[in-house]
Amino acid sequence: MSQIPLTRAGAERLKAELERLKKKDRPAVIEAIAEARAHGDLKENAEYHAAREQQGFIEGRIQALEGSLGNARIIDPTETNAGDKIVFGATVTLIEDAEGAEEATWQIVGDLEADVAEKRLAISAPLARALIGKEAGDVVEFQAPNGLRVYEIIAVEYR
Repeated sequence: MSQIPLTRAGAERLKAELERLKKKDRPAVIEAIAEARAHGDLKENAEYHAAREQQGFIEGRIQALEGSLGNARIIDPTETNAGDKIVFGATVTLIEDAEGAEEATWQIVGDLEADVAEKRLAISAPLARALIGKEAGDVVEFQAPNGLRVYEIIAVEYR
């Protein structure tokens, strides 16, 4: 299996999720299964079946996280010697080449830690692929699902 790139902060978030699943969620669902069993007939016991389904989800997520963290290549963006070039872990401030466009800041991270709401952009995303190797002041064009987009790179940081 190939290595999975993760930022140090992303790896810590995934480890915290794994810890929560093992120490809090798993015991809670085991307790819910035991309680549902106490209600009797399991064939028509919706609580039991829901708890078993939840248990399957939790166990699957635990296995996925353990596998991913076991194959992770953890990269600390602050130790990157990329100079002004955009590489994995960079935090990039952009402005869309359109009137009235606002600045947007994204960190380029591994696929497992990407989160649009937190402004973490997956390395496999079209925008991230277009940004890699560029510098502040460059203009980037890329084909997004909704058409051609043009951005100007305002700043590149490693934090």
